[in-house]
Amino acid sequence: MPNKHNSSRRHHIPKMKFRVTNWAEYDAGLRRRGSLTLWVTPEVLDGWQAARRTTPGGQSIYSGLAIETGMMLRLAFHLALRQTEGLMVSIFVLLGVPLSTPDHSTLSRRAREMESFSKGCILPDGPIHLLIDSTGLKVFGAGEWLQEKHGAKARRTWKKLHLAMDADTGMIMASTLTGNDVGDPSQVAPLLDQIEATIASVTADGAYDGMPTYEVVAGHGEDVRVIIPPHVTAVLSAKAEHNPSQRDQHILSIAARGRLGWQEETKYGQRALVETAMGRYKTIIGPCLRARSFPGQKAEAAVGVAVLNRMLDAGRPDSVRRLNIVA
Repeated sequence: MPNKHNSSRRHHIPKMKFRVTNWAEYDAGLRRRGSLTLWVTPEVLDGWQAARRTTPGGQSIYSGLAIETGMMLRLAFHLALRQTEGLMVSIFVLLGVPLSTPDHSTLSRRAREMESFSKGCILPDGPIHLLIDSTGLKVFGAGEWLQEKHGAKARRTWKKLHLAMDADTGMIMASTLTGNDVGDPSQVAPLLDQIEATIASVTADGAYDGMPTYEVVAGHGEDVRVIIPPHVTAVLSAKAEHNPSQRDQHILSIAARGRLGWQEETKYGQRALVETAMGRYKTIIGPCLRARSFPGQKAEAAVGVAVLNRMLDAGRPDSVRRLNIVA
């Protein structure tokens, strides 16, 4: 007989409740997310064509901005490449602008070749508090079809998306896409290298624990605070008595205050915000990667981050916690 917990003796933690204080502005921002004027701006129109070929036919050479705009429209409205081409043509017809549209094969090829995409986030005025985490994105293809149809073993059916988010604004400051066999700590350096703003702190879960992570963060400023819970088997370093490192200080604090006390002291609970960003990405952009090649998948994930940032910039809820007052 399985053991049954006594519900009367179990400790129940009440779920925190929040309310949105700027509902009118947030509601208007949600409507703006579906407006085509949000995506077609004078900057895009002015920098659409980089040049025109001199070969017979005179086909246009589209700028990176044109390719990025097309990919953003595709992900924002969940379209196939050919449908994206048709949407862009119809937009230019409605606007009455004499611009040509890159065809679907050009969008796919150029997106794979582009080295970087605009993240669509504005640098904050002061130092930022980074939250780092990763999530899995499924990759559909012949391998998964064989697995579902015939039970064959599929390989590399998902990728890992690594994000670094600003805790104050919710903007994703950096992102990388790797295979599912890549460890999370190895992506701390590539993420931090993308960030131009001053970093005040870096918060991540226990999967990032280890001195290599602390050393990478220290390379971006010795005064950057690292908030990562040490493993339960973590031990103090040899210098802990005279010159304790940040990791040593976390171990000592947990031993003295407990993990819940340490989380409250370090504000580790903010890490939940990056998990919310992961859920927002999968809800708005999608939980799957549609590109088949790895360069195309990296471009798709980068554009998805740009779309997410622009949508968040259009309207962000200002939530405050409701206090449960017991009479």
